[in-house]
Amino acid sequence: MSRFIESIKLQDGQFYRLPFHQARVAEVFKTFFPNNIQIKLLELLESENIPLKGIFKCRVVFDSKIQLIEFVPYTPRKINSLMLVDTHIEPTRYKSENREKINEAFSKKQNCDDIIMLNNGCFSDASYMNIALWNGENWCTPAQPIIYGTQRAALLKSGKIIEENITKENFPAFKSIRLFNAMIEFGEIELDCKFIY
Repeated sequence: MSRFIESIKLQDGQFYRLPFHQARVAEVFKTFFPNNIQIKLLELLESENIPLKGIFKCRVVFDSKIQLIEFVPYTPRKINSLMLVDTHIEPTRYKSENREKINEAFSKKQNCDDIIMLNNGCFSDASYMNIALWNGENWCTPAQPIIYGTQRAALLKSGKIIEENITKENFPAFKSIRLFNAMIEFGEIELDCKFIY
């Protein structure tokens, strides 16, 4: 069985969106380890010697118990162009360490910086990020992503984004796209849709 990952943003000693990460851990335990005591992220991280200055990716690798906790200085990649790539990947409500199918899709990006996966005909995610597209009124995130990201969950709860099925047919109605994940805040990466190929 693959191990699972939570990548948690740590900025100047502050963890971001921990309740959403904990909810995803709960999903793993409910699905794979129903008889085990669930990992409590807050308790674990409070016992760590955490960096207090700068932005770090706190990477937690686990199965039925913690396998690794590490703090990696974080610098986001530049994204200026996106390639649409057809995929058939089973969506999950947790983040597996096994990224073989996503990496295979990413290898088809050609000269672009990243991909948008067209999963079973519908827009889903970039290789490491969820997406939302602007239609002039709302930021719409694909209703069926491959990875149910923690920031995506937080944005849906706050009403900043809404779910919609986005296909090649209705894609021309959208003007711009934002890419985001646990580390990259909503609005930090925004492109005109003309840079999606």
